[in-house]
Amino acid sequence: MRDFNLTLETCQLAIRDVGGLEVLINLLDTDEVKCKIGSLKILKEISHNSQIRRAIVDLGGLPIMVKILDSPDKNLKCLAAETIANVANFRRARRTVRQHGGIKKLVELLDYAQSKTDPMHHHCLYETKDVEVARCGALALWSCSKSNINKEAIRKAGGIPLLARLLKSSHQNMLIPVVGTLQECASEEHYRAAIKAERIIENLVKNLSSENEVLQEHCAMAIYQCAEDEETRDLVRQHGGLKPLATLLNNTDNKERLAAVTGAIWKCAICKENVTKFREYKAIETLVGLLTDQPEEVLVNVVGALGECCQEHENRVIIRRCGGIQPLVNLLVGTNQALLVNVTKAVGACATEPENMMIIDRLDGVRLLWSLLKNPHPDVKASAAWALCPCIENAKDAGEMVRSFVGGLELVVNLLKSENKEVLASVCAAITNIAKDQENLAVITDHGVVPLLSKLANTNNDKLRQHLAEAISRCCMWGRNRIAFGEHKAVAPLVRYLKSKDTNVHRATAQALYQLSEDANNCITMHENGAVRLLLDMVGSPDEVLQEAAAGCISNIRRLALATEKAKYS
Repeated sequence: MRDFNLTLETCQLAIRDVGGLEVLINLLDTDEVKCKIGSLKILKEISHNSQIRRAIVDLGGLPIMVKILDSPDKNLKCLAAETIANVANFRRARRTVRQHGGIKKLVELLDYAQSKTDPMHHHCLYETKDVEVARCGALALWSCSKSNINKEAIRKAGGIPLLARLLKSSHQNMLIPVVGTLQECASEEHYRAAIKAERIIENLVKNLSSENEVLQEHCAMAIYQCAEDEETRDLVRQHGGLKPLATLLNNTDNKERLAAVTGAIWKCAICKENVTKFREYKAIETLVGLLTDQPEEVLVNVVGALGECCQEHENRVIIRRCGGIQPLVNLLVGTNQALLVNVTKAVGACATEPENMMIIDRLDGVRLLWSLLKNPHPDVKASAAWALCPCIENAKDAGEMVRSFVGGLELVVNLLKSENKEVLASVCAAITNIAKDQENLAVITDHGVVPLLSKLANTNNDKLRQHLAEAISRCCMWGRNRIAFGEHKAVAPLVRYLKSKDTNVHRATAQALYQLSEDANNCITMHENGAVRLLLDMVGSPDEVLQEAAAGCISNIRRLALATEKAKYS
């Protein structure tokens, strides 16, 4: 049978159609080692086919292969593990391996290499076979680790220290499945903690400089997963990982590797010290060059990285000088949700520079951001609303610009009916900026902004509380809005915000209460709800804005109390 070309689908399916799979699986159950080896050699080749994989599982082949992992014959162990690696490419197969104790047995195979991963041992065939056993075990674990329950099973079986030890190997064939398994597992938070404890990051960084592109890709991907964690971002820098990442950006032919590298750079760029290094290595200019003619999985990461770099003034200038604003604005018309979230963040960050804002406005970027408020995905809506804030703040004639969007103000006000906290907080922040213009404040008042804001007041979410209080404070500046907030029962819940532990909430709330306290009925509500005692504590705050607002509010409440007392006795 092995004389046939087993890589051809016609040969693979012919074996299945004539009942060959049943025979091959039955041979695995014999006591004859040669029969088992011959059978596994064929099964290993033909199990690259998805139909064959499913047929092997249906015929009960996996439990027999898991049992073979206990065999003293190393060739058998290797072939069984490699075949499991091919078959365990779908959920049911991965579950079967776990249920028959396969994860523990595969982890035990990793122990075979022990100290034999040292290049000094290359000459010994026996030890090379041990390395091969460990490699095949890692290959099978890589397939199995695509399941979250299996990830946990690998950890419980003691897989992490063994994988960490194999990562020091000089065998590239071994390193790829080891890093691949770690990359899969690093999506779990407790795994990332174990990866730090085992000093794995150091070896991932070292292998970024390997000659093997597949290994580089998986190391970058593992760093991307691990760098969700702040300490890991620092470790990558401390072990010199940022320079090889920046260098790999210049090799754009291999898109899978480019996606992994840009992903690692994006996550590492969340740390300011890393951004300084990336600027030193000219990575920002290279990233801007990757904003066009790249697949979406690369673009999501490139834009994500630029969005993080844009938090600093120097980098916003670099992006403008490199002509990066136009391609960023062009990406606002896409449909990929992750890309839209990242590009709105990047455009918003760029808009904090008035010069950048002029370019964004000229390219119709604000209109495109506004239209994303209609996007069905809450994350895109929220990100677009956050991005609009610096745009309105830094536009030349912001009031006029906002009015030029037909139905734009009504759309924003209606978003206050959303159930999503992030959307609500971002829309409140946008309303705070819109309401700086009296004409626009009048329009949103007509659209019913006061009752909608009041309805949100009973929230425990501090981010929403801060931006809601700021919006209420700003909306008090028109007509009888102050009185209307009192009528819609917004005052008493606001007083409770003063018990929050967040000073940003205190500042925004004190300012809102100060504005509301210009109305006598609101002062009474504040007094009844114990606002004075809470505000008195804040008069001694080191934050001058908070101090002043708290004092102003107490002053208004006191003035009303005196006037009431005077009226009573006159």
